[in-house]
Amino acid sequence: MSRSIGRWLVAGVALCAFSGMALAQSPPVGDAKRGSQLAYTCLGCHGIPNYRNSYPTFSVPKLRGQHADYLVVALQAYRSSERSHGTMHAHAVSMSDQDMADISAYLGGPAITADPNRKAIGTPPQSAQVCVSCHGNDGVGIAPLYPTLAGQHADYLEHTLLAYKKGGRKNAIMAGFVGTLSDADIRALSVYYAAQKPTLDVPPKRITRFSAR
Repeated sequence: MSRSIGRWLVAGVALCAFSGMALAQSPPVGDAKRGSQLAYTCLGCHGIPNYRNSYPTFSVPKLRGQHADYLVVALQAYRSSERSHGTMHAHAVSMSDQDMADISAYLGGPAITADPNRKAIGTPPQSAQVCVSCHGNDGVGIAPLYPTLAGQHADYLEHTLLAYKKGGRKNAIMAGFVGTLSDADIRALSVYYAAQKPTLDVPPKRITRFSAR
C-alpha cells in the first residue's frame, strides 16, 4: 500500500468516526406515506429512469435503496449550498427537517445492506482502497450516513467526484482525497462502482393519494 493511500485510509476512518457521532443526534423519523405527497415534484426527475440533468449534463442519481439518513444529509447540504445545484437548492430551502425525513423515507425505500460474501465485479482500482472505509468493499455504505455507490450511474459518480475536487461540493475529507486523483483515476473509480451489485435501478412509484387527518 502506498504511503498516500495509507494516509487517506486513516482520514477515512476518522471521518467515519466523526459521522458516527453525528448520527447519535437522531434525525426525525420519516413518514414515507406523507413523503409520497411531498415528493411529487421530485419524481419529475428521480422517478424517470435514465433522466438527465440538463446542465451540466449527467444522469440524475438513483435514490432507491439509499439510506434515508444519507438522503436527509444530502438535502440539508443542498439547502445550505454545501452542494451547488440551483434546482435542488430551490427545493431544499422550502423544506423543514421533518419534510426531508419524510421525503427521504419515501424516495429511498428499503435500504440496501452490505453483504460480506458478495464478490466484486472486475478489479478495483488501487485508489478504491480508501473508499472502503465508508463505502464498503461492495460499494454499499457501511453506515446510514454514507451513500451506496454500487450500481449508481457512472457519469453521476464522475460528476460528483469532480465537484468535490473543484469545490462545487464542500467536504474537507472528500476534497482532500479527490484532490490526489487524476481525471483518469476518477473515471476508473466511477466505472468500477457503477458495475457493482446490487444496483439502484428501481425508481420510486408514487403512493396513491390519501386524505390527511
